[in-house]
Amino acid sequence: MDTANLLGEKVAIVTGAARGLGFGIATMLAEHGARVALNDVNAEALNVAVQGLQDRGLVVAGFAGNVSDATAVDTLVTQVTEQWGPTDILVNNAGINRDGLLIKMAEDDWRKVLDVDLTGPFLLMRRILPTMVERKTGRIINMSSASWLGNFGQANYAAAKAGLVGLTKTASRETARYGITVNAICPGFIETEMTRSVPEKVWDKMVAKIPAGRVGQPQDVARVVVFLASDYAAYVTGEVINVGGGMVL
Repeated sequence: MDTANLLGEKVAIVTGAARGLGFGIATMLAEHGARVALNDVNAEALNVAVQGLQDRGLVVAGFAGNVSDATAVDTLVTQVTEQWGPTDILVNNAGINRDGLLIKMAEDDWRKVLDVDLTGPFLLMRRILPTMVERKTGRIINMSSASWLGNFGQANYAAAKAGLVGLTKTASRETARYGITVNAICPGFIETEMTRSVPEKVWDKMVAKIPAGRVGQPQDVARVVVFLASDYAAYVTGEVINVGGGMVL
């Protein structure tokens, strides 16, 4: 199989794709032949990202919107369908964090993280799955986190990412008979603009915890996404895959 066309012009939606991990995933999906709809709440950054990929000759388009808003999700899927047809691959990557100790956490910070990190994937899956069921094909990849096991100062984020694992496993049971796979990826410490902003001492401490001896790159995660989105992974569903250089075993 020609790996440059591994995904055979399938239609993919990647949320939170303007930068960082989401941008890396969208880029690699497009490089392997998918037509990729990049979604992000930051319209300006999204336009820059899309233009850069289009300049490389990749088939991509940008669709700004907030995944935690059901109306925005409906608009996103409708617009992608009108442009390219039904969605074959959904990557729920959009996420935020509002870290703080549970005892001091504001209710608004709790709700915002749950809305984007858990309700967003739910809304997109609910919107897209009927068409996947009808066509008896589809790939859904949910970006969870190693924090789903619990992490100091991240009660809201950990709860959302653990909920996303539960949502993944439930959806995989409900849809497997239709030829649809639903899997979750838990990235470890990945080098992005956000992680690079942490103090050097914190950076060094995190890297020291990684048996592989290096920080991960967006491409490390994106390669797993491409595999799960391809026909090679047709019999893989309901899995939670750690991509963290051995940090979580």
